[in-house]
Amino acid sequence: MDNTYTIVIADDHPLFRNALFQSVHMAISGANLLEADSLDSLQALLEKQPDVDLVLLDLKMPGANGMSGLILLRQQYPDLPIVVVSASEEQAIVKQVYQHGAFGFIPKSSDMRALNGALNQILEGEPFYPDGVEEWQVDENAEVAELESKIATLTPQQRNVLNMLNDGLLNKQIAYELNVSEATIKAHMTAIFRKLGVKNRTQAVILLQQLSLSE
Repeated sequence: MDNTYTIVIADDHPLFRNALFQSVHMAISGANLLEADSLDSLQALLEKQPDVDLVLLDLKMPGANGMSGLILLRQQYPDLPIVVVSASEEQAIVKQVYQHGAFGFIPKSSDMRALNGALNQILEGEPFYPDGVEEWQVDENAEVAELESKIATLTPQQRNVLNMLNDGLLNKQIAYELNVSEATIKAHMTAIFRKLGVKNRTQAVILLQQLSLSE
């Protein structure tokens, strides 16, 4: 593939980053390859480079905890293809990556031929995932329906509180916006957590983001 692409390799392990750099360079001739070793350095790079075509993202690097880095990047750059390249190849992990809107998942154990094929497929606009995605899509539809039914049990005010949680507002800010006491907001949040089956505000926000990503 001779097209000029700008690809970011985001991984905190220098040896693997270098190996992936060499592999991508061999797979895609003429590619402009950039590197980042943390979520902060990746975000800084993306701010300076608006024309990035693809991010190859490791799930485990400074600033990213599990899916949090992927979720944050999908929020900030919804149109940017992000492909996870990870040594965590369990089906549950791959499924989470899929559900959080990544454009693909490439196992770190992939050989050169498999990597080449995956990258070319991705740059042609086709997502790349290991076998079984069709089954996950069916599962995802059921999960989305279950989540929608939970959201539907919230009162209008509880939905307002949840949306403000999603916007990052603090309890006192939500109370000010809704012209109620902080105690009222805490009561609303207790009810929201119970109805959604979560333990804290972070889990509630992630559930809401999962629903928005699936729509």
